[in-house]
Amino acid sequence: MLQSRYLLSGLGLSLMIATLPAHAAGLSSEHKAFGKTNDGTPVEQYILRNSHGLQATVITYGATLQSLKVPDKNGKAEDIVLGFDDVQGYQAGTAYFGATIGRYGNRLAGGAFKLDGKSYQVPKNDGPNSLHGGTQGFDKHVWKAQPSKGKDSVGVTLTYLSKDGEMGFPGNMKTEVTYSLTENNELRIEYKASTDKPTVLNLTNHSYFNLAGAGNGDVLQQLATLHASHYTPIDGTLIPTGELAPVAGTPMDFTHPTAIGKNIKADHPQLKFAEPKQGGFDFNWALDAKGDVSQLAADVSDPQSGRRLQLYTSEPGVQFYTSNFLDGTVKGKAGKVYSHWGAFTLETQHYPDSPNQANFPSTRLDPGKTYTQHTVFKFSAQ
Repeated sequence: MLQSRYLLSGLGLSLMIATLPAHAAGLSSEHKAFGKTNDGTPVEQYILRNSHGLQATVITYGATLQSLKVPDKNGKAEDIVLGFDDVQGYQAGTAYFGATIGRYGNRLAGGAFKLDGKSYQVPKNDGPNSLHGGTQGFDKHVWKAQPSKGKDSVGVTLTYLSKDGEMGFPGNMKTEVTYSLTENNELRIEYKASTDKPTVLNLTNHSYFNLAGAGNGDVLQQLATLHASHYTPIDGTLIPTGELAPVAGTPMDFTHPTAIGKNIKADHPQLKFAEPKQGGFDFNWALDAKGDVSQLAADVSDPQSGRRLQLYTSEPGVQFYTSNFLDGTVKGKAGKVYSHWGAFTLETQHYPDSPNQANFPSTRLDPGKTYTQHTVFKFSAQ
């Protein structure tokens, strides 16, 4: 079952973390106002810091990672996630910068699914399909927040109640997301959810990373390794065909460090589906770790700055997306323009369209069960 596998993965994470030295004295946090939504709802930001120069800023609008400052090989810290300087940018935005995605991340074919013989319809907002929970997903709501502390971390816990029928999904679902920063240069994201009716869910974080710094050109020379021997091919509407295909011999092979731009323009039909004009990556990779958070899932580095991101997750898949639909017209933080292929995402997840794909891992959540997910982004500089 979905829930028991996650809980076992969670135990695996706890064992891994217990072996790490704790230096809580170097950690600090603060929170303050970030502005108001168009209807006057206050939005707060929580700033987490460690003694090595890492700083993560989370805002309550969309439970969003608004900023992530990481030192380079020379010790110079720079913000490496795309986003906006004010609430209105996030309200008007359509790219999901840094947001917590729900109730169902990625795509649902036709926006429809069945549970126990009953059909449900989610608003279509991506051609014939629904994307990231419909027109008003979790990213478009203000969450409640409280500061949190662990033995070796400082963080913020955000909660949101998605009511029965919201965006067509059944059940009152309570979601909790905790961002934690450690002295080991880890940003941990932990999710919990419960429901009073059977439902489906697929939670993830939609941060766009550029290890050279947000708005500092494209990511084509950055080196990516995805520990995944298979991926889920898509059709022309970006819905999985149901197949688990080997990456070997295709542009989707990132089993060894590969420049993101090396094969991004390859003459391959899957790349044309993802970005018809120039090609690009926007696929779900089936991770070889299969939810074992002690195993490395992905590894990306920037040769110029030396920054390195390592990913661990309890999820079976990751969506590696190369910001194909950014076109150089979006102005983000500090007025910087975000270019085509100007970032990548590592959206830890269950597979897209799983409720309609019998062979994919289940995304069902039943009353009395608890959904959990653990994702760790670990940073270093070489």
